[in-house]
Amino acid sequence: MKDLIKTAYSATNFKEDGLALIELLAKHISDSTDLKDEKTINWETPEKQLEFWQKDFESPTLSNPLSLFKSVIEKSLNLHNPKYLGHQVATTLPVTALSSMVIAYLNQGLPVYEMAMVGNALEKVVTKHLADKFGFGNEAAGIVTSGGTLANLTALLAARTNFEEKDFPNLAILVSGEAHYSIERAVKILGLSPLNVIKVPVNVQFQMRTELLEELYQEALSEGKKIMCVIGCACSTSVGAYDDLNAIGDWANGHNIWFHVDGAHGAAAIYSPTYKHLLAGIEKADSVILDFHKLLMAPSLSTALIYKNGKYASRTFAQKADYIFNTESQDDWYNSGKRTFECTKPMQILNAYTTMRLYGEELYKQHIDRLYGLAKEFAATVSNSENFDLAVDPESNIVCFRLKTEENSDEINKEIAEKLLMDGTFFIVNTVIDGEFWLRITIQNPLTTLNDLEQLLNLILEIHHQVPAAKSCLSV
Repeated sequence: MKDLIKTAYSATNFKEDGLALIELLAKHISDSTDLKDEKTINWETPEKQLEFWQKDFESPTLSNPLSLFKSVIEKSLNLHNPKYLGHQVATTLPVTALSSMVIAYLNQGLPVYEMAMVGNALEKVVTKHLADKFGFGNEAAGIVTSGGTLANLTALLAARTNFEEKDFPNLAILVSGEAHYSIERAVKILGLSPLNVIKVPVNVQFQMRTELLEELYQEALSEGKKIMCVIGCACSTSVGAYDDLNAIGDWANGHNIWFHVDGAHGAAAIYSPTYKHLLAGIEKADSVILDFHKLLMAPSLSTALIYKNGKYASRTFAQKADYIFNTESQDDWYNSGKRTFECTKPMQILNAYTTMRLYGEELYKQHIDRLYGLAKEFAATVSNSENFDLAVDPESNIVCFRLKTEENSDEINKEIAEKLLMDGTFFIVNTVIDGEFWLRITIQNPLTTLNDLEQLLNLILEIHHQVPAAKSCLSV
């Protein structure tokens, strides 16, 4: 009988399979960027996908993994196609495929120093770098978590440490009406009532109306609630709007209330001299999160959570566990398990660290400038068109627009969105704004051009001629 253990750990087999995979991925990059593969998505129903993989799973074992990898790539959404304009997911740098290989192979869990000497040090270096970028002082500290949802939850836990347990049922937060769903989810996990998520109305630009903070605060106090945190969006998920962080920070500091900035998507603008003004006031925050896997071209999931005062990083999860943590009170940055939910956390920070060491901050600057700049160009094209409406002038790389019609606009644009998905040339998503259906793009690929976006508009017009739903205002 074949010795499968020996085969599975064969360095020769690994080298052959690895080189073949690199060739496959290199061709995929080339075909995607040169648009040899026109389709961004080859849509299949969930039932068809499941049937394919069920049959594959029941097939004889493989002699090598290449055919499996080919199938996975061919049947997946192609984020490296410049016509991918969908969810807020990074078009990953090719080098991160290599750093991810190192992460998987070394398999270092970060909770304790001896398991991840390198990983804990890298997190310390990168989070200190971000703290400096955000204008925090020497007392700042941070951690890296698996995603923005977990980072927001961890930050809210830190905010709650300022209160006693008897206060918990009455704790509440103030947050923009455009805030990410993870905020309300975090509140539920904390055991607080969703009714204690006080949503601040937004203005016509979908930014928090900060002039209402005091009124809502006083109203909450009169109801017996204790505001533990106010959260600013940088930027919001739906339309990419940045809240006035200066105004929120001043109000929060004036009331000694924790100020958290959900910068999962847009805090990366700190790297752009052109757009970092959108983050003015972020230095007043008590905590900030930033996703490396959105605008900083890293694989999912990797989110930095930075505290202005590092003492909250250790206070949040202070506990005794002699089998792993020998010093409960010691503020030892090199045991990251004392600051996060995760125990066997992977060394995801290597992806961002590798990128910074190879390209420096300049790559991030160019990336932000290109994506945000192109969004403005596309918005101007939409605004100048007689065929389309623009929801709001974009502040980030998110643009919401829709086909202009005399009636049944929601129904027509929904059908267009569905036909775009079936066509597969472009991949875009949608959102609801003030109860209305809008098409939504997030420009993530730095190789996307204005010509690509104009092709999208033309394709929408072509599709519309196949939609008999209503009269339109088209001047074609």
